Amino acid sequence: MNHDTVDVLIVGAGISGIAAAYYLGTRCPQLSWTIVEGRDAIGGTWDFFRYPGIRSDSDMFTLGYRFRPWRGENAIADGASILQYLKDTAREFGIDKRIRFGCRVSRIAWSSEEARWTVDIERAGDKAQIRCNFLFMCTGYYRYDQGYTPRWSGMADFAGTIVHPQAWSARENNTENTASADSGAPDYAGKRVIVIGSGATAVTIAPALARQAKHVTLLQRSPSYVVSMPARDDQVNRLRGALPDRLLSWLARWKMILFGIYYYRKARVNPGETRDMILQGIRGVMEPGFDVERHFGPAYNPWDQRVCVAPDADLFRAINAGKVSMVTDHIERFVEEGLQLRSGELLPADIIVTATGMRMKIMDGVSIIVDGQTVQLGDTLSYKGLMYSNIPNLASAFGYTNASWTLKCELICEYVCRLLNYMDRRGYRQCTPRPKAESPAAHPMIDFTSGYVQRARDGLPKQGSRPPWRVYQNYVKDLLVMRFGKLDDGVMEFKRAARSTPTPSPKHQLRNKRK
Repeated sequence: MNHDTVDVLIVGAGISGIAAAYYLGTRCPQLSWTIVEGRDAIGGTWDFFRYPGIRSDSDMFTLGYRFRPWRGENAIADGASILQYLKDTAREFGIDKRIRFGCRVSRIAWSSEEARWTVDIERAGDKAQIRCNFLFMCTGYYRYDQGYTPRWSGMADFAGTIVHPQAWSARENNTENTASADSGAPDYAGKRVIVIGSGATAVTIAPALARQAKHVTLLQRSPSYVVSMPARDDQVNRLRGALPDRLLSWLARWKMILFGIYYYRKARVNPGETRDMILQGIRGVMEPGFDVERHFGPAYNPWDQRVCVAPDADLFRAINAGKVSMVTDHIERFVEEGLQLRSGELLPADIIVTATGMRMKIMDGVSIIVDGQTVQLGDTLSYKGLMYSNIPNLASAFGYTNASWTLKCELICEYVCRLLNYMDRRGYRQCTPRPKAESPAAHPMIDFTSGYVQRARDGLPKQGSRPPWRVYQNYVKDLLVMRFGKLDDGVMEFKRAARSTPTPSPKHQLRNKRK
């Protein structure tokens, strides 16, 4: 694999990497490409996470691909079904045969003189390089090696098992009691379990554990907004067979896109009204006397952080059934029997699940060198949410925070293909977003108050106050820009190679002969 050369290198074989490969293969057939994946399996997040109840928190009509619509009956799907969908997609388009597994990218270096990237790769202790003209980073946004677990006083005193959901593996059956935060998949049947957290993972795992556990306590320092959503879209399912599959998929997708845009805008314009609507919906489900305001009424506005989804009200039903208890309090310390709270209450436990978040790691934390100079992403501006100021020939797939990840990633893939074809037709070898003095950075690229975002704030790219440096959370706006906006917009700088380029790929040679 040493010194291989391709036109485009895709890093990551998850949901965005598969999309990138499909669009490159169908829209840029003249270009050679390959995928490198640091792990030994396809699927990214959906292969990596194995905790009980793992599922989508977006509807599958938008989390699924536009080019291969989701046709399952459940609009909210379990992790195994999503993983199979990704594997089937990769197999159908021959993408699975072009993935190099176990290849972890450690460093990328750009040479303007050669107009190419040199990508350093580590594989099973060996080192290799791949050279490419364009680099497409599809690595997600968090660290695979470890999640975020605060260090509480007395953790070593706890006699039971501590596990972070990111360390949970269905391939393991580690039932040994240990105070490690990486203890595999503990046997929770008949056990007392405390889940610490209030985000999407905690809301997902608590009712799933409650099916076998003796009891589950969901302990949160502060609440999150949680809304119930049907796991099945009966309206869409009733139309199956009555409408052509392609038309039905298009209608289902746009129904959810427009609903999401409307709901998000309503929340931002009328946060108080939206808050009341969410809490009233919960009151309509919960048993009388439950303190909805305390346990589900955050101090922040809806969509200052991501709103959690409870499919078919599973969390609320588990609370009503007495299988899950909600506790809103602060941890004073871990003790042998469980958790001592600031209020003085002692919560007994056999297992403690720290669903306390992730560690963000944009572009997998690789070292970036441009013409001999180290680049820190925190010092860059995000260009249209996919490229970075003064970094040539590099795009990264990053989805929405208020909608499904795939919606934005597919638009980015389409834009990258438009850009590459534009450069190919005009003989350009280099494209670089160049900020102007009147485009100041306003705030981080991800404008969220969630803990995982705030912890990574200094290392995140910034966004400006005006296009193309502004990052929108709106699919329709992005669609117009990505599919129809000008490529040569006065900000993107295009150049031809400074000197003769390396021998072109066989596909390029064939295309040039045909000319």
